[in-house]
Amino acid sequence: MALIPFTPEWRTARDRTRRAAAYVATLQHEPDEADVAWLAAAATNGDLDHARWELRYARVALGVLTAQRDALDDQTGSDIFAALSVALESDQRSDPALRPLVERQLNDRLSGYREALSSRGGSVGSAEKLGRVLLAFASDGARSAGAPLARAVEVLAAYSTSAADALRSVYGVADLPDDIAPSQRANPNTR
Repeated sequence: MALIPFTPEWRTARDRTRRAAAYVATLQHEPDEADVAWLAAAATNGDLDHARWELRYARVALGVLTAQRDALDDQTGSDIFAALSVALESDQRSDPALRPLVERQLNDRLSGYREALSSRGGSVGSAEKLGRVLLAFASDGARSAGAPLARAVEVLAAYSTSAADALRSVYGVADLPDDIAPSQRANPNTR
């Protein structure tokens, strides 16, 4: 069904697109140069460009996963993926000929971080698993424990917090009474 301009549906779709683009823009901030230098020294054999790209990928991947987990509705994740696709197509940080490679690498990182968050069991928590994913992608798995791991966990925790804050800023916060569970809010007859 084609939307006729200025209908309520059209305005809603336009607002969703605008919000998703605003959220994706927050995920595209350049990594801190101190973090780039740290990751280059800790994992990429001094390759600053590789370190910078790994941190970019990590921020975007954690932002997407945060939105999928914390969004107020199921449509938000799809909206964000669509906005991310548009943003990647026009990203001036990558050569247009290399954009398919960037997309594949981002998808690989997204899968790796998703798996780290969803894996259960063992003595390693999800924060440490995320840190290991960053270091593994940055160094082909050569070093993922010890001093670099603590810093990786810290950097990724900051990215996750930033993504959650941006999501609330762009999309708002759920407004539920203290005495009603979210599942009951959707169906008041379950009380």
